[in-house]
Amino acid sequence: MYLIRTVRCGPHVSYNQISAKSIDGEVLFAVSEFMARSRKRHIQQELFKPRGGKRRGAGRKPKHGRAGSRHTTRPTLAERHPVHVVLRVHRDIGSLRKRSMYQALREATIAVARRELNELEVGAFRIVHISIQRTHVHMLVEAGHKMALSRGMQSFQISAAKHLNRAVSIKQPTRRRGTVFPDRFHQEIIKTPRQARHALAYVLNNWRKHREDQSATTRKWNVDAFSTGALFAGWREREDEALIWRWRDTYQPLVVYLPRTWLLQEGWRKGGGSISFRHVPSQPIVRS
Repeated sequence: MYLIRTVRCGPHVSYNQISAKSIDGEVLFAVSEFMARSRKRHIQQELFKPRGGKRRGAGRKPKHGRAGSRHTTRPTLAERHPVHVVLRVHRDIGSLRKRSMYQALREATIAVARRELNELEVGAFRIVHISIQRTHVHMLVEAGHKMALSRGMQSFQISAAKHLNRAVSIKQPTRRRGTVFPDRFHQEIIKTPRQARHALAYVLNNWRKHREDQSATTRKWNVDAFSTGALFAGWREREDEALIWRWRDTYQPLVVYLPRTWLLQEGWRKGGGSISFRHVPSQPIVRS
């Protein structure tokens, strides 16, 4: 015989507590009604932390531990404004301050010079000065507009990458193929005489900033042989000289154009006067 108690329950009454007892061989079921405890609301836990947003450490991590140029829209460029450009090379390339690397980059300057002669319809692009450092290249360039600057730099990078990969592969069993310039080039548009003077001093004397003038050989140099410093007519120590420079017959200078913008022709002198051989970039300007 079974005794079952049925109870009409409200929304908070539970039937889940049932006790069973054995009395004289018979089973008695008792259903207890009670007010159930209120349940805790479940909160979904995040499995992965979201990326991006305004927080510390957000965004894409830099390549090789160094942040490159930001991927933003290039500013509009006027033909009268020269541009300071910086290109960094892949670490597998090694130092650029070697004779074979110099020749490779010289071939790239020749390719750009030929492009200026044969493809004027796409916009003028001229390299005026260039400085080769161990891991990067500084250039002062002139371009007709923003698109001409991009196409001119693309032409230089394609030619330089081909010749640099070939130079690196000379002492390797297989020829190197792959990226040479991992980041887009950094640019700084020059709009004032002071900016132009600073850019010239920074590019042509950049080797002194990196202390490349401390070796037994380079300590005797007045200008950097891995730059177009020998073609620059604004050195303070040579203002009274009739000729720009005389170099050895074995020296092949980098192929560049004479400046056509007023800022690089003569306007830069209004920003601080002539530049000394011994000037180290990032030091205060000493006016003559």
